[in-house]
Amino acid sequence: MKQDSAGQRCSWEDRAVSPEEAVRAIGNGMKVFLHGAAATPLPLLAALCERSDLEAVELYHLHTNGPAPHVEAAMEGRVRSVSFFAGANVREAIAAGRADFIPVFLSDIPGLFRGGEIPLDAAMVQVSPPDGHGICSLGTSVDAARAAVDTARVILAEINGQMPRTHGATTLPLEKITAFIRSDRPLQEAPVEPETAVAAAIGEQVASLVEDGATIQAGIGVIPNAVMARLGNKVGLGVHTEMFSDGLLPLLEGGVVTNQHKFIHPGRTITSFVSGTRRLFDYVDDNPLVEFHPCDRTNDVNLLRKLDRLVAVNSALQIDLSGQVCADSIGPRIYSGIGGQMDFLRGAALSRGGKAVLALPSTARGGTVSRIVPMLTLGAGVVTSRGHVHWVVTEHGMVNLHGKSLRQRADALIGIAHPDFRGELRRAVARGSQSAGLRS
Repeated sequence: MKQDSAGQRCSWEDRAVSPEEAVRAIGNGMKVFLHGAAATPLPLLAALCERSDLEAVELYHLHTNGPAPHVEAAMEGRVRSVSFFAGANVREAIAAGRADFIPVFLSDIPGLFRGGEIPLDAAMVQVSPPDGHGICSLGTSVDAARAAVDTARVILAEINGQMPRTHGATTLPLEKITAFIRSDRPLQEAPVEPETAVAAAIGEQVASLVEDGATIQAGIGVIPNAVMARLGNKVGLGVHTEMFSDGLLPLLEGGVVTNQHKFIHPGRTITSFVSGTRRLFDYVDDNPLVEFHPCDRTNDVNLLRKLDRLVAVNSALQIDLSGQVCADSIGPRIYSGIGGQMDFLRGAALSRGGKAVLALPSTARGGTVSRIVPMLTLGAGVVTSRGHVHWVVTEHGMVNLHGKSLRQRADALIGIAHPDFRGELRRAVARGSQSAGLRS
C-alpha cells in the first residue's frame, strides 16, 4: 500500500491506466519485445496497432496466440513484426514481405537481448497480479521474456487476474513496470488435437525407446501427445523441456513423472513455457514442482548432456535420404522456426544413454507427397544436419542413422517411408542423387 501525492493511502490497482495511455510510452523507431504464446498481452498489442502516429517500430516475438494486428497490411511503415519463430498468424505476412523472420536457435535468443545485438527499448508483457511483496510473475512464458524485461528500459504490462503465478525465474517487481493495465480475462488456449492412427503408431514406437528413469523432452501437438499417452507404464520419469502441453498432465498427476533421477533440477519439472488449455494453466499455478526458466537455460546443451537417458523428440517437415532435416520451411516459405530442435537433439545425443529422435508422418497433403525425399525441396532450410540425426521414426518403423554411410542411410529411410513412395525413392537412388551423395 502506497500513498498518493495528497498523502492518501492507495492500492496498486489505483495506478492502472488504459491500454491507450500505456502504449504512449512507445515512440518512433523503438525496438519492442512482445510476450508470446498464452502470455501475449492482446489489449496492449491492439492499442499499439491502433496508433496512427507511429513509424518504424520493430516488434520482436516468438509465436503469439490470438489476433495478430501487427502483421496486417495497414501496419506497413508503422509497426513491423520480427519473428524468432513463426506461428500460423504471421506466415502469410512473412511470405508477402510485410514481416521479418530471424533464423536462430531458441537458446541463443536471450543472448541477442543481453549482448546488445538487439537492444530492446521496451517490452510488452502479460503478468500475474503482485503478491504481498509486490512481485508479479511472468506466468506461462519465461523463454526470452526473462531477458527482455531484464534489459528493456520501458516495461509495459497487462496485469491479468487469471494469469498463473508460476515458480522459477519468473519474478518481475511491480516497481520495475513503467505502466500497466488491469484485466481479468481467460488466457488464449491451444485445444488438444484428436489422436490419429498415424500419430498412434508413431507414439507407440517412440515410447518403446523411453526407459524407466529417463528424462523426456515433452512438446505440443498430436505426436508428442501420442507419445505421452503411451508412457503410463513407465517408472520414475523426469521432464526437462522447452515447453509442454496438456498431454503431459496425466503423467504428472499419475506419479509417473517424479524427476527423482535427474542430476539437473532434481524433483522439479523444468520448462520454459506452456501452451494448452485452462486445465494446464490451473496445474502450473503456484505449483512449486514445476519451474519455469529462460530458454538459454532449458535449452543449454552443456546442461542437457548431464541429464542421463535424455530422450528428445522433435519433428520435421522433410528429411532427405542423407538425413538432412528441414523443420522450419516448406521450400523457401517460412513455416515455423529453428526453435529448440538442434539444442535438444544434440543434448540428447551427448547424454549418457540418451536418444535423439525425429518423429514425423511419412506423408503430407493427405498422403499425396512423401516427407522422405531424395533431396530437400529447393529453398528449404536445413535445420538439423545429417551429422546430428540419430533416430528417425515414422508410422512405418524406426531407424538409427548414427554411424551409417550415405547408402545405408538411404536404405534405412526408404524402409520407413510410405510404401507408395518406396519404389520412387529406390529409383532415385539408382539414378544417383547428387544432393544425397549417393552417386556410384
